[in-house]
Amino acid sequence: MKTSSFEKRIKRRITGREHQFFAVCSPGLKTVCQKEMLALGLPEDNLKITPGGIEFKAKLSDCMALNLNLRSPLRILMRISRFKADSFEKLEKKLDLIDWDLYLRQNSSLKFNVTAKKSRLYHSDAIAQRCEKSIQNQLNSHGSSIPSIENKSSQTIYIRADNNNFTISLDSTGDLLFKRGIKKNVGKAPLRENLAFAMLFWAGFSKEDILIDPLCGSGTFSLEGAMMKTNLSPGFFRSFAFECWPGFSQKTYAYMKKQDQKKIIGFAGKQIFASDIDDMALAALEQNISSPYFNRIIEIGKKDFFSIHPSRISPGKKGVIMLNPPYGKRLGKEKNTRSFYQETGKKLTADFKGWRAGIVLPSREHKSYLELRLELKPVSHGGLDLFAGVGVI
Repeated sequence: MKTSSFEKRIKRRITGREHQFFAVCSPGLKTVCQKEMLALGLPEDNLKITPGGIEFKAKLSDCMALNLNLRSPLRILMRISRFKADSFEKLEKKLDLIDWDLYLRQNSSLKFNVTAKKSRLYHSDAIAQRCEKSIQNQLNSHGSSIPSIENKSSQTIYIRADNNNFTISLDSTGDLLFKRGIKKNVGKAPLRENLAFAMLFWAGFSKEDILIDPLCGSGTFSLEGAMMKTNLSPGFFRSFAFECWPGFSQKTYAYMKKQDQKKIIGFAGKQIFASDIDDMALAALEQNISSPYFNRIIEIGKKDFFSIHPSRISPGKKGVIMLNPPYGKRLGKEKNTRSFYQETGKKLTADFKGWRAGIVLPSREHKSYLELRLELKPVSHGGLDLFAGVGVI
């Protein structure tokens, strides 16, 4: 089939060259993300840690692979343009210079995320309206040359204005990356998957380790551990915004996923032991692990944490234990909180000596209640400033 002039433009301008991207990271997880990216083969010289995340240079195919395989960041933005504008007239002129038909399809549903500070153009809604008008006008005028797709796609454009300097980016991810597309049911205050991964990463969790998740809730630690052990890509079960871009190749992406699928490892027996005393949480987890990728290696049981003895689960072998205890309103009075963490520390010291552990803590003070030698790492979860305590018991 003859290649169209539009396809040639896409190859020359989009798929055939490197672009600037930005991986948005939660506070405390930038170094984890950097190590993930290096492990996936990105050259260290192409990565730069900056406020809010990591800037990097890569091709569109790399962007696709990173969305599919990265576990710690929130989203990946593709930088479209940088320019200076101190009036709406200048803003519109700069936007008109961008070939939007190379990035967006005519039937795209556009959303805008605008942040402006120390700039003459400071009204975010007004900036978004001008940008949408400019982009839609251009897409409509080029509509006949842009191949259409059946479903209308939602695309988010990020606009940042700082001291009249504008940065225009296109979100390649869609739903935040910690949404793996696995959980059908979640409990109250579920732990985000990227934080669960970071804690497992800090604890040195490997394919040789078993994992005990004794306060499992809807099973974030268990599911994340299962994906890590089996080499299952975190984005395997979900879709991404880039799948509706003009430069997206279904053939290339299908091959990428097929190669990832070949790397999946199987295990003969149970490797991850999830438990809770909440019947609703356990029922939710049963549904969440319905896939053979998970139910073959995750065992679920109704148990109280303080009744668990690791020697009965893994005789003669130590592994990793992860805990996301209740805190704040879920525990009630401060006296109850202190008592719970003190008893938790005693339990870990008595029965999990030599195990690597991770525990979510609402404050630095809670580490002292545990009386364990843990390294504290500040993290953010759902707008709360928390700490991940990680170390060897």
